[in-house]
Amino acid sequence: MSEEKHHISSYKSHLFVLLALFVLTGASVAVTSLEMGPFNTLVAMLIAGGKAAIVLIWFMHLKFDNKLYAIFTTFVLVIFLLVLYVTFFDYSYR
Repeated sequence: MSEEKHHISSYKSHLFVLLALFVLTGASVAVTSLEMGPFNTLVAMLIAGGKAAIVLIWFMHLKFDNKLYAIFTTFVLVIFLLVLYVTFFDYSYR
């Protein structure tokens, strides 16, 4: 039989994650009322990326799983960011 390690997250950490997601959601709503020109989309995407990172780390348990999963996830995110960079580069010169 294989022994699995179980982790127990405290209510305090879950409340911190909930608060962070609420704050970032409020920030993304507030960004829509600011006029930053072409940077509105960039700021909204950065905030959404922060929320996605929180969900990946805590709710999909990347913090507690094998480090290989974190390496693969980081690799995929780097490719995604490169695609976003190329897209925004193309968008900015139209």
